[in-house]
Order: sequence, then C-alpha cells, then structure tokens
Amino acid sequence: MIRFLADENFNGRILRGIQRENPDAHIVRVQDTAMYEAPDPQVLEWAAQENRIVLTHDVETMVGYANDRLTNELPMPGVIIVHDDLPIGQVVEDLLIVLNASEMDD
Repeated sequence: MIRFLADENFNGRILRGIQRENPDAHIVRVQDTAMYEAPDPQVLEWAAQENRIVLTHDVETMVGYANDRLTNELPMPGVIIVHDDLPIGQVVEDLLIVLNASEMDD
C-alpha cells in the first residue's frame, strides 16, 4: 500500500477527507514526527528512510530538493505537489485513486 508523509503545511481538510473515505490509509503528518520544523532536505531523507511519498503544497522549494536527491541518486519514493487552489474534494478523490490503484513499487 502507498504510504504518505504530509508536509508540515499540507491542508488538514484534505487529510481528513482521505481518512474518512479510507480509514486504512497510511498517512503521517510531519508535525507528528521528529521532523517537525526540519528543513525540506531532512524531511525528504526521513520520507525516503520510511518509504513514504511526500504530499506538499510547496512548489517553491520542495521540488528543487527532491530533484537534488534524484540527481545525487539518493532514495526518493516520490513527491506529490498539490496546488493549494484546487478544490479539496477533487484532491481527495485524486489521492484516493493513487492510494487504491497503486503500490509503492509502481
């Protein structure tokens, strides 16, 4: 099953919507880990160690740090960038499709 790590500023309403529709979803919030307030590169490293895909609204910096990991051939389960101006229901639906139709190896 897909495992997510929700970035520190990720919309909690989206997470609650996913959990409501799929109570078995494996989602951890950064603020519930030792990575709370850690810089993005450390968050990405932790996500890689935990084999979790990062959910973020941070187009400004997270993408660059994720690309740095790929360039340096470091483990990178993935990052899903969610634009914060998208309707919450649409984002929940899309992430549920990812959860239900994929495995971490995909």
